[in-house]
Amino acid sequence: MRIEITIKNQTLTLYNDEGGVMARYPVSTAANGAGCEKDSGCTPLGVHVVRAKIGAGAAENAVFVGRRQTGEICTPDLMAEFPDRDWILTRILWLSGKEIGKNRLGNVDTMQRYIYIHGTPDSTEMSKVGSHGCVRMRNRDVVALFDMIPVGTRVFIAE
Repeated sequence: MRIEITIKNQTLTLYNDEGGVMARYPVSTAANGAGCEKDSGCTPLGVHVVRAKIGAGAAENAVFVGRRQTGEICTPDLMAEFPDRDWILTRILWLSGKEIGKNRLGNVDTMQRYIYIHGTPDSTEMSKVGSHGCVRMRNRDVVALFDMIPVGTRVFIAE
């Protein structure tokens, strides 16, 4: 099983071991485009793996800060109260780069940049760039993906 994320098309595709498409979802990647450097706000390219799955069993729209549930559920009122929050909701698939010097170690380490595939408010437009580097998904889609894949799933991010 493997995941391919295409920045140009703003899609995430899950393939089975034979190369057949199991699922395809619209996503939203970084407003700053593709790039691997720390503090760039870009979505990193290349080969990654799902390092950790966080949030199993959490309610849809459960709010995470620092990879921990806050106890909040994202609502329009909560969003109005905290307009500057980067909303990480429902599930987190934490990525780790596999290519030394490109997306692993040093100033380009995807894991140390806290790059995730995660849920986002329902009002977030998909198929359009907008994140701070992560890959945003609709909440129902990230739950479905989370339930289908194991830790260690290969993730390839291409322009």
